Order: sequence, then C-alpha cells, then structure tokens
Amino acid sequence: MNMLEVTLAILKPHLIKNPVSMEIVQKRILNEGFKIVNSKIYRLTQEDAEKFYAEHKSKFFYNRLVTSMISGPSGIYVLAKENAIKHWRELMGPTKVYKAQFDNPHSIRGELGLSDTRNATHGSDSPESARREIEILFPEFNLDKWYKEEKIHFENGNVILDEENFIHKIKST
Repeated sequence: MNMLEVTLAILKPHLIKNPVSMEIVQKRILNEGFKIVNSKIYRLTQEDAEKFYAEHKSKFFYNRLVTSMISGPSGIYVLAKENAIKHWRELMGPTKVYKAQFDNPHSIRGELGLSDTRNATHGSDSPESARREIEILFPEFNLDKWYKEEKIHFENGNVILDEENFIHKIKST
C-alpha cells in the first residue's frame, strides 16, 4: 500500500435519522476499503457549523446549510485510504442531488440525497481542507501524531474494526 491519505466524511443529520440509511453508507465505506481512524456521532453547534462552512458565508445557501447541519446529530469520520479524498468524493457523487441522480445514480448522494443542502454527505476537497475540517470537528485528535505513530499500523493492516463504535483500532500484540 502506498501513502495513506485522510479525509473528513460527514453523514448529514437527515441521513442518520434513518438507521438503515446510515448502516448502508457505513457498509459502503468499509466495502470500499476505507479505514476509520476516528468516529463520532455529534450534533454540531451553531459555532461549529459557522466555522466549518465559513468559506460559504457570502453565498445564498449559507444560512440554510448551517441550519440543516445543526438540526440533529451527524456521523463524523476521519477516513484513511490511498487517495482517500478522491475516492470518498467519487463514492459520494456530485454535490447537486439532481446531477447525482442522473450522472451517478448509484453514488451515495444519487441514492440517498434529498436536496442540494440535504445531500446526504460531506467530504473534504483537498488535504488542506481535510486538516482544517478535522481540527474543527475533532479538536482532541492530533493528526500529526497519528501520521507519526499510528499510520504504519493502518498501512500494515494491523488494525481491527470495533463495530460498535465504527472505528478501526490497533490490534494489541
């Protein structure tokens, strides 16, 4: 395996309200070979959402997006895989749900997205965005420390899935 990359993945509130939909997406994450480095079910605060989507503040959909993201808990994950950002974005499908339904109907958004705001998922668009987003939503998680101390275990397959918490943990020796 070449260099692992991390990305932030969010299963949005409307998706995880339906346990079957959440389970479908979690299975797809695993079936696509992603490792779950960090995981939590968390309801974003207004402050979290505003900071997270600050780049969209001047856009017409900003308030609707923030309101949607704080409407209930989200499934928030740090995923690892070679080319994780690219692969997660391909699995999600196009941002606009109508485009996803026609151009990539078997993508997560094509199957489970409801509107352009409630489009089922979020994924980082670059390594820089991934780092920034992970720092906002997992402030206790030290990405540099993970790369230095734990990444090798993920690369070597020395991890096991804790299904209850939907996270891969390093196997004890």
